[in-house]
Amino acid sequence: MIEFCEISKVFNTDLLKKNFQALSNVSFSIPEGKIIGFLGANGAGKTTSIKIAMDFIRPTSGDILYDKSLGGSKKEAFKYIGYLPERPFFYSHLTGRDFCKYLSQLSNVSNQLFKERVNKWAPIFKIEHALDRYIKNYSKGMLQRIGFLATIIHDPKLIILDEPLSGLDPIGRKELKDVIVELNKEGKTIFFSSHIISDVEEICDSVIFLKNGEIVFNGSVDQVISANIKPVTNISYFKENQVKTIKVDNNNKSNQIKRIIEDGGDIISVQADRPTLEQIFYNVK
Repeated sequence: MIEFCEISKVFNTDLLKKNFQALSNVSFSIPEGKIIGFLGANGAGKTTSIKIAMDFIRPTSGDILYDKSLGGSKKEAFKYIGYLPERPFFYSHLTGRDFCKYLSQLSNVSNQLFKERVNKWAPIFKIEHALDRYIKNYSKGMLQRIGFLATIIHDPKLIILDEPLSGLDPIGRKELKDVIVELNKEGKTIFFSSHIISDVEEICDSVIFLKNGEIVFNGSVDQVISANIKPVTNISYFKENQVKTIKVDNNNKSNQIKRIIEDGGDIISVQADRPTLEQIFYNVK
């Protein structure tokens, strides 16, 4: 739906300091109908990339292409995009319902559609009980939920989320992950940045790793993990009233199993040593 074509971004800083290269020849696409995770440590360039996609800032070089499914042009595309920034601004003197109504009016959503969408999604976000409270009295979790609801109130085709799960407790993260999956089942494309790698691994179809402004990995979660699996097997066995686990090279797996059995051990399990996405990410040099 959106394609980054060799995007670079250089920020001009103080005259006495060297310019900062935030992105360097970044190329990737956001395919329709998928959940794509955008990973990277703080300062990797994730938010800069998203701001360029949203046309808040312009790249130093490169182009952003918008698919025909989004209208085919930059001007048309933003009608079909829902965006939740990492630090959204809320009008604290409004209720949650009034805030969502205001944003729906900016997108020319009819009163009837607004009511239907609030009635549908507010219970799913578990925010219906707080819709008529003033936003100034909302907790962090409630702000995330009302912000998310406002993001989808105009029924976007593409939803871009910048650190949507940051600062939430495990229950809150689980509930919002469930909403992301539900939105995707309804045909929405989801692109979200995060530094919580386990969350990305759990729900994303593909993942993009950004490190120091450059793409390190780009592919399905399984592809990224498969490409980093070492030919090692974990063998667990029971011997001398203890459960023991050893790592062996795959080429030596059969011989090691035979040796364990000959020594009186009982094999419990034989499993490939599969790293997590988090282990892969933090080993990237």
